[in-house]
Amino acid sequence: MDVSVKDLAIGERARVVGYVRGERQGRERLLTMGLTPGTEFTVSRIAPLGDPIEIRVRGFSLSLRKNETHLLKIERVTG
Repeated sequence: MDVSVKDLAIGERARVVGYVRGERQGRERLLTMGLTPGTEFTVSRIAPLGDPIEIRVRGFSLSLRKNETHLLKIERVTG
């Protein structure tokens, strides 16, 4: 089952497994922000209307818009 960043609750962890096809510019932007495949992150805050979503990745906080999060293919990390 595909999981999206917007499906995660505050405190949940996930790992980037890839990117959806298309939107090369958006994908490159996320890659330059450190969201490379295999990178784990934690959802730290979600705005009241669900946009943006703040994640903790590689020791810093990063806010992502919905149109950016849909580019990520992720899997939940448990344990």
